[in-house]
Amino acid sequence: MMSVVTDTTNHSNRLSAAERRALRAEAPGSKAAADLVASGALDGLFARIDAGEIDLAGDGGFIPGLIKAALERGTQVELTDHLGYEKGDPHASAFPNSRNGTTPKTVATQVGDVDLDLPRDRLGTFEPRLVPKGTRRLNELDEMIIALYAGGMTVRDIEYFLRSTLGTELSHETISKITDTVADEVLAWQQRALDALYPVIYLDAIMVKVRDGAHVTNKAAHLAVGVDMDGIKHVLGIWLQTTEGAKFWAGVCADLANRGIRDVLIVCCDGLVGLPEAIEATWNEATVQTCVVHLIRAAMRFVGYQDRKAVAAALKPIYTASDAKAARSELDAFADGQWGKKYPHAVKTWENAWERFIPFL
Repeated sequence: MMSVVTDTTNHSNRLSAAERRALRAEAPGSKAAADLVASGALDGLFARIDAGEIDLAGDGGFIPGLIKAALERGTQVELTDHLGYEKGDPHASAFPNSRNGTTPKTVATQVGDVDLDLPRDRLGTFEPRLVPKGTRRLNELDEMIIALYAGGMTVRDIEYFLRSTLGTELSHETISKITDTVADEVLAWQQRALDALYPVIYLDAIMVKVRDGAHVTNKAAHLAVGVDMDGIKHVLGIWLQTTEGAKFWAGVCADLANRGIRDVLIVCCDGLVGLPEAIEATWNEATVQTCVVHLIRAAMRFVGYQDRKAVAAALKPIYTASDAKAARSELDAFADGQWGKKYPHAVKTWENAWERFIPFL
């Protein structure tokens, strides 16, 4: 089974665009930049940028220069902490270790290569944390490369992109190693142990574009989302297949059971033929609930586009009924009414799914 992993939606992703803009505007860095602009201290710099005398990013750009200054200053502070005295301290000779010049180093960043002069100590015991020894790229660049790869770019596309836009030269092998770093985390996520009981599990599939070798193709991403005893939703797994099918879902259910799920109270799914049987073969005490949204969509396939809004409104009393008996009365009323007589196949869709629909009522 092919699998992929995705991060659950965090709080920042649930904020509106306006709220995210407001948060960024209030961040210390944004406010400091705004204060500098308002003071006029950057007017001369902006004039040189407008005149084409200074580039913002890329080789020799202003932003890489700022990063260089910040990192070099930060590593000097780290060295001071390591040695125990400030640079130029008259009592420096009393300390066992001392400064010993700098070492040149070039690191790749999101805005281009940055040439650094990193401080060193005479005993060779200083280990900078801002730019650890052996580091050739800042973490943000690795994250950018992984994001570009996940977005469908090939390794060679990324190599060209970094070279043409940032002036950063990274080999094909280096980029491949970066994209491979997530493999272990993906595998651990796919194989992690699950709770023994989930009151509710949702099963569904969506079509997504997936990189498969050198090609990007459409595949069905089979998702299992479980609701735990505290009411919190968890993505239990994501499996890729060319199309959605009951046989594949049976394998998904078996995988979930092998990872620890012993019992499920309700499994909510669409009306795919054979899927309820696949679920019950794994958890024979589980109640299979047909998803109301999928049921409405299935019925709407037989309804003319011009009537869909009116039919949807006429169907609402069925799935908002207080109990199964009331829902049955509403379905009968719909069947005997204008829309039921005009679209009998829509009525048949509900009748065929009735036993799987009523458990949640």
